[in-house]
Amino acid sequence: MATGQLFSRTTQALFYNYKQLPIQRMLDFDFLCGRETPSVAGVINPGAEGFQKLFFGQEEIAIPVHSTIEAACAAHPTADVFINFASFRSAAASSMAALKQPTIRVVAIIAEGVPESDTKQLIAYARSNNKVVIGPATVGGIQAGAFKIGDTAGTIDNIIAGKLYRPGSVGFVSKSGGMSNELYNTIARVTDGIYEGIAIGGDVFPGSTLSDHVLRFNNIPQVKMMVVLGELGGRDEYSLVEALKQGKVTKPVVAWVSGTCARLFKSEVQFGHAGAKSGGEMESAQAKNQALKDAGAVVPTSYEAFETAIKETFQMLVEEGKITPVKEIRPPQIPEDLNTAIKSGKVRAPTHIISTISDDRGEEPCYAGVPMSSIVEKGYGVGDVISLLWFKRSLPRYCTHFIEICIMLCADHGPCVSGAHNTIVTARAGKDLVSSLVSGLLTIGPRFGGAIDDAARYFKDAYDRGLTPYEFVEGMKKKGIRVPGIGHRIKRGDNRDKRVELLQRFARTHFPSVKYMEYAVQVETYTLSKASNLVLNVDGAIGSLFLDLLAGSGMFTKQEIDEIVEIGYLNGLFVLARSIGLIGHTFDQKRLKQPLYRHPWEDVLYTK
Repeated sequence: MATGQLFSRTTQALFYNYKQLPIQRMLDFDFLCGRETPSVAGVINPGAEGFQKLFFGQEEIAIPVHSTIEAACAAHPTADVFINFASFRSAAASSMAALKQPTIRVVAIIAEGVPESDTKQLIAYARSNNKVVIGPATVGGIQAGAFKIGDTAGTIDNIIAGKLYRPGSVGFVSKSGGMSNELYNTIARVTDGIYEGIAIGGDVFPGSTLSDHVLRFNNIPQVKMMVVLGELGGRDEYSLVEALKQGKVTKPVVAWVSGTCARLFKSEVQFGHAGAKSGGEMESAQAKNQALKDAGAVVPTSYEAFETAIKETFQMLVEEGKITPVKEIRPPQIPEDLNTAIKSGKVRAPTHIISTISDDRGEEPCYAGVPMSSIVEKGYGVGDVISLLWFKRSLPRYCTHFIEICIMLCADHGPCVSGAHNTIVTARAGKDLVSSLVSGLLTIGPRFGGAIDDAARYFKDAYDRGLTPYEFVEGMKKKGIRVPGIGHRIKRGDNRDKRVELLQRFARTHFPSVKYMEYAVQVETYTLSKASNLVLNVDGAIGSLFLDLLAGSGMFTKQEIDEIVEIGYLNGLFVLARSIGLIGHTFDQKRLKQPLYRHPWEDVLYTK
């Protein structure tokens, strides 16, 4: 493996299996280091394509998303690092696919638990093709001031504390990603910081070894000393021992193998990593530390003395003139995410939407403050839900029952009315459910089903002003306005609308007052004296009775009643009800597999 450094300020990566936080941390690190281009060239999400929005400093950027590794590599030929966030189940296959791409040079495998047989195949392929595998079970690696993999080095605060925004003089390699974060800080306290750091991963068979990276560091001129943190288990450290003995490493190495406490246990102990388990004396931390020391590495007497050993080695190199400590620079301020800033109380941000009827932020959604579980447990019906979401209060049962009756009576009125006709024609044109439904709903208005609000508005105004039916009707006639809620194409005075009779009967039985309905009946009596088809229709019945519901319940002020009528609540009831029928007509036509509708010529009057 040997060769030199793996990354630079122009290195770009492909990120497999989209994870917003580690990608954003990479981009924030880029900005902190003053990179001109983002280090993430593209994202690979199997089966998905498009873009993902992320921040590069203060600028929002769109990173391409590709569905396959091959497509991503073709689109970004200069991206030579593959960061694999796949699960242990698919990490090996996706990593091998990446290694086989000619543009990919380094593969970092984050997942733990990758089968050892698969890992061995990856290692063999990588070595025979001069490629590098970092991991599995790794957090990745970092070149200070240039490039980092995923979550390496943790938060921005930790990166700044570890002076990772600019290169130092120390090459660092460890098995542990968590301990790497600790050592970055330790090294920054007593040296000018790291130049490059790698966590090889804690599995039994890492894709690259401690000695692989130490030998590589030895070839990087900017690296003046190396720090190695090993652990008990396995024999990886002995390859470094051999390299030291053979003189392949010419720069100072400060090393410590953790796990010396294992001897305190009576039986063999498995530590955090899969490979952190001593298989005999040779694999113990004590034996490894002694071997490294005998080979010429600087090995402290304990982990507590590790920092001092690093400091003394660095100072010795400074005194010898081999290191000129890096001048400190001030990194730029990373813009804080709005949500984070709001939570910390640093900024105030206006909301864009106000909602008073429902809340989904808790353990369960609430309608007007009533938890969903209560709605179900108390046996609430559709009328009760409408009372909560539309009127923001729990209306008496007779009110919600009346709402449900209105919905049932207005759900459909046959296939010939304009709304149903439009829906049927649209469904037969092969359109989807929503398109068919909307085509029918768009016919609702003053001439079809949309007169409930107007009926309520005019009946209320006339009654409240004390107008007689004669004064009301004749006054509307002089204005050229038809009385909403009066008149029907089919029904007559001797053939009343059954729906109107049902609603009136229910109201007279259950409502405390029906003054507006009775006024509408008086108006009907007058209009019938003019023409037999000027009967109170279902719009007029619902409009007048809803006024009685609102006024008689005692739960609404006069201003609230006026607002409900003005906003269009009552037409909303017809829209809701008729949607049921229109959906039914859509399903009916599709179930019957009806062909495209064409209106017959004989039903059209062609004229000049």
